[in-house]
Amino acid sequence: MSWVKGFKGSAVARGLIPWILLTNIMMVLYSFHNTNQVNIGNSEDDTCPISVAKSLQKSQTVVYQTSRSREECSPKINIMFMKTHKTASSTILNILFRFGEKHKLRFALPDGRNDFFYPAPFLRSQVKDYRPGECFNIVSNHMRFNHQEVATLLPPDAVYVTILRDPADLFESAFHYYHRVIPLTWSIGGENKLVEFLNNPLAFYSSEAFNSFYLKNLQFFDFGFENNLEADDPHVAKSIQYLSNRFHLVLIAEYFEESLILLKDLLCWSMEDILYFKLNMRKSSFVSRLDSEMRRKALLWNWADWKLYQYFNETFWAKVEAYGAERMKKDVKELKKKNIEMKDICIEGRDAVEAQKIQNSRFLPWQPVGEQSILGYNMRREIDPRFRTLCEKMLTPEIQYLSDLGVSLWITRLWGWLKDNIS
Repeated sequence: MSWVKGFKGSAVARGLIPWILLTNIMMVLYSFHNTNQVNIGNSEDDTCPISVAKSLQKSQTVVYQTSRSREECSPKINIMFMKTHKTASSTILNILFRFGEKHKLRFALPDGRNDFFYPAPFLRSQVKDYRPGECFNIVSNHMRFNHQEVATLLPPDAVYVTILRDPADLFESAFHYYHRVIPLTWSIGGENKLVEFLNNPLAFYSSEAFNSFYLKNLQFFDFGFENNLEADDPHVAKSIQYLSNRFHLVLIAEYFEESLILLKDLLCWSMEDILYFKLNMRKSSFVSRLDSEMRRKALLWNWADWKLYQYFNETFWAKVEAYGAERMKKDVKELKKKNIEMKDICIEGRDAVEAQKIQNSRFLPWQPVGEQSILGYNMRREIDPRFRTLCEKMLTPEIQYLSDLGVSLWITRLWGWLKDNIS
């Protein structure tokens, strides 16, 4: 237990023992189940054949009665959503789950856990019950992006979408959410560990340390890139261009409604398809407000993420302008109105509540190690039968929804039991 060595006082060491134990268990669980993941290669027989993709498309046609004519566009059903960390991506995932389930689309799902063996790069063999040559409609769970492998699962017309968040806010969120499984943070003193870290990150950070990727350029890392590049490294610009060539739409978390309107337009979906409740939200008392100096330091430390965010924030607003400012304003207003109506229909008290106040475990979201900081909802007891199923789906967190879709999640549930009982 070398992580404890040098710490002052046995009380500190004793306090760290549960986290060291949990971290080692997590490493063992990851290593145990990851040994069966094999890079199958990239032969033509292993990819989604065009003939199969076309038959899949014909058998899963989505019919709408909407204001848009059938000649204008047809709803897109083949989608890759690159689910980034701490970016409101769980809310997008719920939208995709509901759409796919409603229209009986094929999901490429993880096996045994709720992600595709993150932080290992994605391999198609990580997909539940995968067989070479299979085609899927939707790939959407957490992964470390690997376009070559993802592309083998989807028809050639698949739409690639992802979401980004201001790197300073994302860093704050990731630091607090994951700090108990990042040994690098355990020795940080002071009342505010986040401020102590940002004031001198090199005193605490090591790129080789376990789970260190959560502390630096996490979005860059999620996309499969090196996250420890220097600010002036030319690979930053090349990596951003690589993503620009592959993703049809990059959503921006700070402009969530505008993002959903652009997504609806791209996919030719209806307004009802993009209704949502905010999922996986933190209780406000667990959020640290960064002042201008700490924000500046967070952006400097996460410079690759900042360049990434700046580039796609610019392309985002170019798409908003092309969509039309007044049209966007009108549609955002309509979406907000419909979401308020759904809150009135579905949610007891109309707002999220603390984890301890959630009455039905079906709606209890996953909590970080050692705390109950993530809010959830209580569903109203008396709901118009026409809306009951929709309400339940909109309120269901990721873990429970994956179980509904047939994923065993035995590793995730074992880890959950251990973190709740040991910590």
